[in-house]
Amino acid sequence: MQPSAHPAMVRLRAVLPAAGEIVYALGSLWISATMLRNWPDPQGYWRDTDAWAYALLAAIYLPLVLRRRYPVAILVSTALCVACYFTLGYYHVVAVCGLALALYTVASLRDRRVSARCAVGALLVLLWGTRLAEPGIGPLSVGFVTVTAIVCWVTGDGSRRLRELTVQLRREQVEKARRAVMEERIRIARELHDVIAHHVSVISVQTGLAGYVFSSDPPTARRALDTIGDSAHEALAEMRRMLVVLRDDGRVPARPEPARGSGLGRLDELVGRVGEAGVPVEVSVTGTPYPLPPGIDLCAYRVVQEALTNVIKHAPAARTTVTVHYGEDEVRVRVKDDGSGRAAVRAGARVSAAASGGTGQGLIGMRERATIYHGTVTAAPAPEGGFEVSLRVPVPRAAAEARAQSE
Repeated sequence: MQPSAHPAMVRLRAVLPAAGEIVYALGSLWISATMLRNWPDPQGYWRDTDAWAYALLAAIYLPLVLRRRYPVAILVSTALCVACYFTLGYYHVVAVCGLALALYTVASLRDRRVSARCAVGALLVLLWGTRLAEPGIGPLSVGFVTVTAIVCWVTGDGSRRLRELTVQLRREQVEKARRAVMEERIRIARELHDVIAHHVSVISVQTGLAGYVFSSDPPTARRALDTIGDSAHEALAEMRRMLVVLRDDGRVPARPEPARGSGLGRLDELVGRVGEAGVPVEVSVTGTPYPLPPGIDLCAYRVVQEALTNVIKHAPAARTTVTVHYGEDEVRVRVKDDGSGRAAVRAGARVSAAASGGTGQGLIGMRERATIYHGTVTAAPAPEGGFEVSLRVPVPRAAAEARAQSE
């Protein structure tokens, strides 16, 4: 247990503020009473000190113990006692500090509308006391108490504003942390969906194929089982890499996974795996290929992966075309199937899930990825039949080439 969390330390921290207020009130009363008793007055400017003077000083300073709990009430009480003290004509300087502290407390704990009124009232009481100043320094006394009231109010109001800004900053930090957590959860969910859904779809199709031809065509069943094993191994590898990223202790895994290519560089591998699942896929690349930024490259790959996963799920017999076009300042990807071999009910389910207004997790993930890089994704039935998913992402080639040349 840390020393600051010890119960004794917790109780001490709770008692210290109240003890400090008591010490301040008693100390101020003692100093003021000592000054009142020992201050020389050979010309007889002020009334002789008596029991009423000490009683009023006690009424001014002792209630300050409760000033943080009842700031306005303590200010009113203090102002009335100070006004009585000044009216009776006692030595006036010793009563000013109590009223000034009460005014500061109100300004630091209440809004400006309340504290400004209290400041005006306190200033009037202090101005009433300037009539007791020695001859010749009356104007100086007026200026002094005016500046004192203004400084106390401005300082207290600044303290209140600083405290409010601190609270607001903490709330914003908490909200920012909450949003960061939610964004990270969404990102993780998107990655899990993209990685797992594809491999599970391939495994599901291959499992059905292996079971169907297990006795009649053992070589085909063997190839299906090999595909199942490869897909399961790759899914586990992807999950392992994701868990390594999510580690928060900063330690490096004992046997790190070897680095692998990512993005459209793995498109042939993806197409081969989908072809083994029974979906024939043709790939067409137009334009002059150039290196894509890693984020855009992975975004394009994930969109193709999700689109082909939907083909496996909803139109496993359809012929599919993947087209990648490298433009001057953008990259476009299109995944289109001809819709052949798809049952009407399954086709309807697919269209409803992936239409522009749908809520399928796959389409949501595609759009979130594309939005990050200022791209767009469309998913809709093709005019000539089948279904089409298109991605367009701008590529900042000039900035990328400039960075490459500088390096």
